[in-house]
Amino acid sequence: MKQNILIVEDEPPLVELLRYNMESEGFSTIIATNGEDGLLLAIEEKPDIVILDWMLPKLSGLDVCRRLCEHKDTKRIPILMLTARGEEGDKVSGLTAGADDYIVKPFSPSELVARVKAILRRTSPDFGENKLEYAGIVLDLSAQKVHRDGYFIHLGPTEYRLLQTLIERPTRVYSREQLLDRVWGREIYVEERTVDVHVRRLRKALNKFGGDDLIRTVRRGGYSIDIDVNMKD
Repeated sequence: MKQNILIVEDEPPLVELLRYNMESEGFSTIIATNGEDGLLLAIEEKPDIVILDWMLPKLSGLDVCRRLCEHKDTKRIPILMLTARGEEGDKVSGLTAGADDYIVKPFSPSELVARVKAILRRTSPDFGENKLEYAGIVLDLSAQKVHRDGYFIHLGPTEYRLLQTLIERPTRVYSREQLLDRVWGREIYVEERTVDVHVRRLRKALNKFGGDDLIRTVRRGGYSIDIDVNMKD
């Protein structure tokens, strides 16, 4: 399963280093460059893990860590503190605030990746599996194939990425802008109505052999994949 990592770091070169190494390992990333934005993104996106710098503008990493651990929607999200503060007392403070691990700058990118994976193995039972499943839909990440109720579903590359995004967080509503960022990428300009076109194609493909329409359209909201068909707008 593709895991989502929130990186909260204010040094641009380090942001790019972290993003590159995490995405090279198959993770998706979200970036925040100050503590306030990091806190809001963690609550909104609910990432699988947070890589959190200690020294941040607006709100310190330590305060962000404490608030995430106190908030009902984020208290189970693991946190890896990343900081230049290497004294034993600082490490104790970070772990006491709720961090799951602590790594000191400068660091080895390979060590950081290994620690992230170790945390996810402890906290995410499905980490490392190569399939996503929901309501009879099976998305095989290794083979890049999709089946529904045993039937092979042919999807184009964009529809495949769209389904993967939706099925990674069932019932969560993604806005069109969020889907554009995740499926097409922020560097590519695509009109929001393009999302509607590909959702229609995905819906048609998934429903080819019958079954409920699992793609939920939320007026003024966006889209989600949701087994509760009674909630469709």
